[in-house]
Amino acid sequence: MKKPDQNSVKPSADSLATAAQQFAKRGPAPVHLWNPDFCGDLDMRIARDGTWYYLGTPIGRMPLVRLFSSILRREGDDYFLVTPVEKVGIKVDDVPFIAVDFEVSEGPKITFTTNVDETVALGPAHPFRLTHNEKGEPAPYVHVRANLEARIDRKSFYRLVELATVHELDGENWLGIWSCDTFSPMLRCVDL
Repeated sequence: MKKPDQNSVKPSADSLATAAQQFAKRGPAPVHLWNPDFCGDLDMRIARDGTWYYLGTPIGRMPLVRLFSSILRREGDDYFLVTPVEKVGIKVDDVPFIAVDFEVSEGPKITFTTNVDETVALGPAHPFRLTHNEKGEPAPYVHVRANLEARIDRKSFYRLVELATVHELDGENWLGIWSCDTFSPMLRCVDL
């Protein structure tokens, strides 16, 4: 991450929360339109389980977590909280969100709910991605918004697997799921 300007004000969670409240009722802020100077890193971290920490202590107020999540931006491998006047770096252990549940409606349409109460319908605008962690275990993700993803929690992933069907893709049979007229492959059938 870049070094902060010497003349910049030291960032704080309070100043970011105050600025973010202006956009709280309208959903995620238009952080892609803002280009403030980098103010430095904030001692804030999002753990792999989705818990937000400030100064090493979990943030226990979910409305505050939702507020911070609404001003989150990713650039390359770095994450920032951004307002029109400040940009601060934070650490993210894996991805910033956890998909904690989903509903299936007619179509079929699979709509995920994240740990910060955002909803996204799996499909072209919100694709599915499956990798494997260092232990070889599946690590499923869904795109939430603007280069930000949610890791799909274990119970939801097992429910997705129950919905999986076989579909031919590029001449190979894949096990995967359908949502919004889009097939999301999980595993080649020959690898079962």
